[in-house]
Amino acid sequence: MNKVQRVSSLRAAVQAARKDKKTIGFVPTMGNLHEGHLELVRLAKRRAEFVVVSIYVNPTQFGKNEDLANYPSTPEEDARSLAEIGADLLFLPEQETMYPGDIDEQTVVYVPKIGDMYCGKDRPEHFYGVTTVVSRLFNMVQPDIAVFGNKDYQQIAIIRRMVEDLAYPIQIVGVDTVRSEEGLALSSRNGYLTEKQLAVAPSLQQSLRAMSDALKLKSAVVSKKALKEMEDDTKSQLRKLGFKPQYITVCRQRDLKPAKKGDTKLVILAAAQLGKARLIDNIEVELGDPS
Repeated sequence: MNKVQRVSSLRAAVQAARKDKKTIGFVPTMGNLHEGHLELVRLAKRRAEFVVVSIYVNPTQFGKNEDLANYPSTPEEDARSLAEIGADLLFLPEQETMYPGDIDEQTVVYVPKIGDMYCGKDRPEHFYGVTTVVSRLFNMVQPDIAVFGNKDYQQIAIIRRMVEDLAYPIQIVGVDTVRSEEGLALSSRNGYLTEKQLAVAPSLQQSLRAMSDALKLKSAVVSKKALKEMEDDTKSQLRKLGFKPQYITVCRQRDLKPAKKGDTKLVILAAAQLGKARLIDNIEVELGDPS
């Protein structure tokens, strides 16, 4: 596996692969790689002949009081793991490469409405940073396929909208969430959890599964009032376990708008603070056709 920092070197390697008629796959990451990240790379390897992985901790997607300064960095371990599973190129851009000049005077890519809900409401700067850095990386790498984890359900929905709106010739592929044996979604931020909190953390997914089961029993979207009661009950149960829920919501898969009568393809989205870690999770729900 080759490692490059310059965009010119990145593009030269990609162009050489294209000259050999190879499909280009891309997995953008912020490093501190775990099994969930590696599964994205494995899928990219199955879909493409030349796979680029980037590691860049993007400052524009962190809020003022968030953990940018303490975000875990394990570059040597990450490179070894990527080489072992057959990544072809590791792109390690420096700050000046991604944001030349004054970072506050940079062009911003913003996806309205879908980026303003849920995590976008609680962290208004987050998705501005995500879409801006991903659009820049797409322009640098110019992949045919880009792979993201479905754990960040809102993020991948926003990226799909951005790709469609800006006419990027890129196929966006989502990968199912990789979990611990107990059901906790793998995340770099799980390292902030204490041993006691790690034992409690899987309750977030368990709560979403209970909501999913309740919806399937009803076989249709219930009233707005009933949905709110279900969401509030779940929040209450999580608070008793030590969580600080930010949102629990049932919405449509296609646009993440609140679920309504007649909707059959749903997703339950959740975000909750547990100690120093902000955990997100989701579960898709398929209901019977009301017709």
